[in-house]
Amino acid sequence: MLSFPTTLTPLPEIIDGLPNISGWETEVLSVVNDDQPVFLPTTNIRLEDVNAVFAIALHMHQPTIPAGNGGTLISNLQYMFEHPNEGDNHNADPFTYCYSRMGDLIPELVNQGCNPRVMLDYSGNLLWGLRQMGRGDVLDNLKRITCDRTYQPYVEWLGTMWGHAVIPSTPIADIKLHIIAWQHHFAAIFGWEALARVKGFSPPEMHLPNHPDALFEFVKALKECGYRWLLVQEHSVETISGQSLIHKHLPHRLIARNSQGETISITALIKTQGSDTKLVAQMQPYYEAKTLSKQQIGSVFVPPIVSQIGDGENGGVMMNEFPSAFKQAWWDMVNNGGGKSGVVGMCGTEYLELIEAAGCKPEDYPACQPVGQYQIWERVSADNSQPDAVENAIQELKQINSNFHLDGASWTNHISWVKGYENVLSPMYQLSSLFHQKFDPLLQTDSAEPITRQSEYRNVLLHNLLLQTSCFRYWGQGAWTDYAREIYQRGENLL
Repeated sequence: MLSFPTTLTPLPEIIDGLPNISGWETEVLSVVNDDQPVFLPTTNIRLEDVNAVFAIALHMHQPTIPAGNGGTLISNLQYMFEHPNEGDNHNADPFTYCYSRMGDLIPELVNQGCNPRVMLDYSGNLLWGLRQMGRGDVLDNLKRITCDRTYQPYVEWLGTMWGHAVIPSTPIADIKLHIIAWQHHFAAIFGWEALARVKGFSPPEMHLPNHPDALFEFVKALKECGYRWLLVQEHSVETISGQSLIHKHLPHRLIARNSQGETISITALIKTQGSDTKLVAQMQPYYEAKTLSKQQIGSVFVPPIVSQIGDGENGGVMMNEFPSAFKQAWWDMVNNGGGKSGVVGMCGTEYLELIEAAGCKPEDYPACQPVGQYQIWERVSADNSQPDAVENAIQELKQINSNFHLDGASWTNHISWVKGYENVLSPMYQLSSLFHQKFDPLLQTDSAEPITRQSEYRNVLLHNLLLQTSCFRYWGQGAWTDYAREIYQRGENLL
């Protein structure tokens, strides 16, 4: 089982009215870098009994906006409750129920003799917003399936960027700050032991950086923060020879090579293409897994895995059809193999631990890289990996191919997260730059109390991370870009 210093004191969740997103970096990193198996000691599934596997994840997020009384920072969910007649704000109550309902569905199914699994991905903004709104009942319901040993083996939390920032357009220096801020906040709500079990990562909007240096720093940060794998969108990656993936139902080794020629890799589970919310809401991954049979990795035959993630609250299908489809699928499995053989649901870490215990080695997983990188490396020889050579290759590609870009790829591929949003991106990079100019030199000095534990640091960090929230671009020009400008102004004033 997981072992880490039991002497760690519980973290405060809210400090001076702000979420706990910094100050305990040493403790967080000591806990997350525990390499004991997480699911293996408790799983009730034997790999040899399984033909195929599916894994579903629910993504939940609400942005933080300066729209409370007197312009205070509140959750967009709270704004929806307070302005029910605007847009689709009448959905505030159903959304809130969606954030909580796994805490009811999992115990119900387990108590009926089913063997359910679900992975959960909640942004830091949302977790803080629920607490701000006094909806501790939702967090308590989630604690039940996260911390109670009866239900915890059926649920896996995925880490993410605290402020729901899309990674390719996040300042590189801030990627790790988001990752570790989320880990602080999660540990403060659910405890150190729950944090030690978080080994998979879900990038906001499934957005994978394809610039060699951004990807390298992202993967490096993930590994330093104890992550063993991440979820990637099928069309955001390619084989090393630039083709579409052939073995999309097997884990892959995502290779990151930077412009200096250094390489690093991490395991990736492939989220297959399709209308995410519908696929998850109607439990399509289960029905797809039924059509698959064992595949070979190295010398081992393993059940393939169909991985899928969708918004857990968004759209009528997810709000209304999901609970009954979710239950129906697990009932169906109980009637066909007792829920533990044939086609089964698993969590991502559980699956990887089981196949690795059966003899699979991560170095035998098929390799992949972000889409578009084959064209870069085709032009840069391995013995001449210099930043200039890589930059020249990128510029050449942009000239000969109008579709070539390094904005990354995501599940909203028709939207550029960069073009047309200079009015948000410029302030975002500016605030980040001011933040690092001020605090990076201070972090080099020794002090009795870590700089990162001081209120001033936490407050500026919060504004820096909030400004990078994807909604300020995804939801279009107007009120949302105004919110971004206001957060920028406050961050600059704090500095």
